[in-house]
Amino acid sequence: MKNFLFLGLIGTTVFLNSCSSSNDDTPINSPNDTPSAQTLFLSKVTTTYLDLPGNPQGNIQTFSYNNQAQLVKMQSQEGSTTFEYSNGKPIKSNTYNNQQQLKYYSEFNYNGDQLVSNKRVSTTADYNGTYEYSYNAQGKLSSSRICNSADCTSTTNELYSYYGDNVLIYTIHIKGNSSFSVRNDYSYDNKLNPYTNLNKYLKIIVGKSDVLSKNNCTIDKNSSNNNGTWQSDKTITYAYEYNGYGFPVKAIGKDNDGKPIVQYDYEYTSL
Repeated sequence: MKNFLFLGLIGTTVFLNSCSSSNDDTPINSPNDTPSAQTLFLSKVTTTYLDLPGNPQGNIQTFSYNNQAQLVKMQSQEGSTTFEYSNGKPIKSNTYNNQQQLKYYSEFNYNGDQLVSNKRVSTTADYNGTYEYSYNAQGKLSSSRICNSADCTSTTNELYSYYGDNVLIYTIHIKGNSSFSVRNDYSYDNKLNPYTNLNKYLKIIVGKSDVLSKNNCTIDKNSSNNNGTWQSDKTITYAYEYNGYGFPVKAIGKDNDGKPIVQYDYEYTSL
């Protein structure tokens, strides 16, 4: 599992500026606070990095929804993202810095009910890019190709293979002035992940394994390839605490030596 931050991820963050839920946004963490897992939506993620002795650092990200249970705004110290919808599909996102200045917007294109591309346009050339999505026979995201330059000489290719409803292997290949590849091999528990009720198209746009998968990652084996040979890097092992509906409320990641390096705290709201 990787640190999941919508803000700053390629072609993601978006929300309507008038984005408040018509329901109480009180965090839900006990089995008596919400009627069912189907109405439980992630409202806050607090990330704390524990590998800085005496000076832990982190990030707080909040999620807001409209009265149709659509994610409309994400907010963190880095800025915010808003989403606009049509017929249940996100069609545009706007990403702002922490001064509420527009960094870039993204437009999402569909072929019927399938998201096929995402064009990101920046106020400068820094964030411009085009994303193309491909799917396997089961309709799951199998790859995304990102052109980071107008002539597509600089590209990022992401590949996903699955075991059941979970991403088993995620590989990213980056090609430009220099090229390298990174691979993650995952194992999972049998509980629902915090992003279960997120719009299915947003899961594809985010394109992170912990969002695309049904369950929660318990082991994340990292490896990299810089010279044609795969080298094993670190392995992170996660332990969870859950609420009465099987959603995690806390996750702690430990490194190869069993040292805690990151903690995630999840809060939910019932819509």
